[in-house]
Amino acid sequence: MPSSPANKGQALTDLVMPKLGLTMTEGVLAEWKVKPGDSVSAGAVIFVVETDKIANEVEAPSAGIIAEILVQTGETVPVGTAVARWTGKGFIAEAPDAPAPAVEAPKPVPVPASTGERVRATPLARRIARAQGVDLHAIAGSGPDGRIKAADVTAAAKTAPAAPPSDGGERVALSAKYLSMVRRVVTARREIPDFQVVRTAEVSALLELRGQLNRSGGRKISVNDMVLKAVGRTLLDLPRANRIWDHDAHIAFATTDVGMVVNSEDGLFIPILRDVGRLPLDRLAGDSADAAAKAREGRLGAADMTGGAISVSNLGMFGAKALTPIISPPQSAILGIGAVEQLFRPDSQGKPALRQEMTLTLSCDHRVYDGVLAARLLQAVAEALEAPHSLLLTEA
Repeated sequence: MPSSPANKGQALTDLVMPKLGLTMTEGVLAEWKVKPGDSVSAGAVIFVVETDKIANEVEAPSAGIIAEILVQTGETVPVGTAVARWTGKGFIAEAPDAPAPAVEAPKPVPVPASTGERVRATPLARRIARAQGVDLHAIAGSGPDGRIKAADVTAAAKTAPAAPPSDGGERVALSAKYLSMVRRVVTARREIPDFQVVRTAEVSALLELRGQLNRSGGRKISVNDMVLKAVGRTLLDLPRANRIWDHDAHIAFATTDVGMVVNSEDGLFIPILRDVGRLPLDRLAGDSADAAAKAREGRLGAADMTGGAISVSNLGMFGAKALTPIISPPQSAILGIGAVEQLFRPDSQGKPALRQEMTLTLSCDHRVYDGVLAARLLQAVAEALEAPHSLLLTEA
């Protein structure tokens, strides 16, 4: 794409695909917010990148003029690849051993995507076509040799008449954030060798302590806050569980970051709460409330959801007895929390005693956990919930 007259003769630098997470190696350029010749100010959104976690808005590091677009909407490119050239200073992000800047080929003229039964299309284009019910045979691809790209499918879906499903229901388009969540779950089920460990915790003392704290007039504490604190303290005592799998190696974390599953209109998101094991409980309660609000209002950025080896998913407030959650990559575990149940158990003399029990289900990545490690973590969390005054301690 030729340079704009506005930047003729000016030195150009690359804008590259940023690294938006610890294990991100590539991203889908979901949307351009600028075009060649546009002047942008520092902090303005230039393009949107879709990863396995979320759609991220990438901002300009300085003011400048866009000269060339090197990567088209819908294309998947490695971290560090040049996606555009401009007159601004610096890069969006740099990655070690980044590939050389891409050289733009002449823009192809759309040709029919298929001369026979075989349809040439990118993997992303095929996924979008399946989700939107678009016939790839009816699309002229704009890629090399007529290959269909994601942008071609998206454009075709916008112009095609809506076809109701055979049952007469309405087809509902989904947001990029929701589709990112779906792909993350599918990837987890396909690639992570997971297993589960289950036990109950007697939480009568926990509920009593929570009531006392909330009656004291300070910040309101939820049961979920206390579970998060128990998980964080367990990571302090069991650092072997504070790891994730990464290409035939483990990454061990020094801080006890814990994810918290939050439901929103755009799907499930997992903001990461920082160093939970060392936070005072009231401070943790404030951080969790703020993170939940950001998730529901669509204000989470990539940094808010990066890090941590384990998350907590709680359905107890909806009355669900138990939950077997799916691990969120690249984390190695997730703890499912069920509702508190009242039931009678025999005491030490064999007499019925009323108990309040909560079911804990730990899903683990077998590449990081073995059965003993999983059982030890679950035991430590349950013991912290059963003797909850330990949750009031603050580690240095």
